[in-house]
Amino acid sequence: MLERIDGGRGRLDFEDISGSDFDASRYGLETRAVHERIHGILPDGSVVEGVEVFRRAYGAIGLGWLVAPTRWPGIRQVTDALYRWFARNRLRWTGRRLECDGDRCRAVPLHEEG
Repeated sequence: MLERIDGGRGRLDFEDISGSDFDASRYGLETRAVHERIHGILPDGSVVEGVEVFRRAYGAIGLGWLVAPTRWPGIRQVTDALYRWFARNRLRWTGRRLECDGDRCRAVPLHEEG
């Protein structure tokens, strides 16, 4: 959705973390961490994660007002905590688990052995 709203203007750039050429270490990150929660790389190379990624992304495409309340004291802490809870549970809720082998990870059905 964010990519579509950006409309090719290049304000956002998305990277497929499941692609064979993806290398998390290029950003100073571990592969498992990248798959466990959302990360964003800022133009200066610094890394943000969690709700801050959405705050920055929505702001970049002119929709920052939608997430502005998540910056407010009190609400910020709650939304950040809710995202961490969501990120920890999202695969299980959809009947999947994270399986990593070296520098490659994938979501697999809970019942699949790997």
